[in-house]
Amino acid sequence: MARSMPDAGLQVERLRFHFPHHALFTDWSAQFGPGLGLVRGGDGSGKSTLLRLLAGSLAPQAGRLVLNGADLAQHPLAYRAQVFWCDPADEALDGLGARDYLALRQSQHPGWDAAVLAEDLEALGLLPHLDKPLYALSTGTRRKLRLAAGLASGAPLTLFDDPLAALDLRSADYVLDRLDDCAEAADRVVIVAHHAALDGVPLATLVDLPGDGSASS
Repeated sequence: MARSMPDAGLQVERLRFHFPHHALFTDWSAQFGPGLGLVRGGDGSGKSTLLRLLAGSLAPQAGRLVLNGADLAQHPLAYRAQVFWCDPADEALDGLGARDYLALRQSQHPGWDAAVLAEDLEALGLLPHLDKPLYALSTGTRRKLRLAAGLASGAPLTLFDDPLAALDLRSADYVLDRLDDCAEAADRVVIVAHHAALDGVPLATLVDLPGDGSASS
């Protein structure tokens, strides 16, 4: 019988996920409490794949994921309803206008904070781009829009893949400041995947993935 798991935060137990001829996670376990967590690793270590697994957008081959008491395998809708995740490689929504994209995300997250969004849109220089479709935005601007949506979402589990990629220095510094704010969250788990430490940002959880792309407990 599987041992019981605490309700608060995100628990990962004995996760398994292998690509053909390439084992990424074998009996991998971790626990992420409220605040900011960092998944750190180099290219090929499985950072992006792990976020997709934690988001419920990629099915594990074995193991349990439980978010605030909702088991992904048993209650997938209740689990995914708590998650903000935007795969940087996913272009499915790129035909939407920026305002429509934000409205869609707001409709998915009852904890959405319009004041936080307004502040971030201005600070990240996004206001002139709100009437453009996503496909017309530069890579950096599109990433900033998704970051602003995630920060405003209030989602109990918010996942950011390489949030500083393609950002100008000023925007990167601002995002680090906002992640610092997330570190103080008492009712929200924010997990960032990045290749290095986040300078000056306090972490509730740090997970290092081995550089060979094979993680085990």
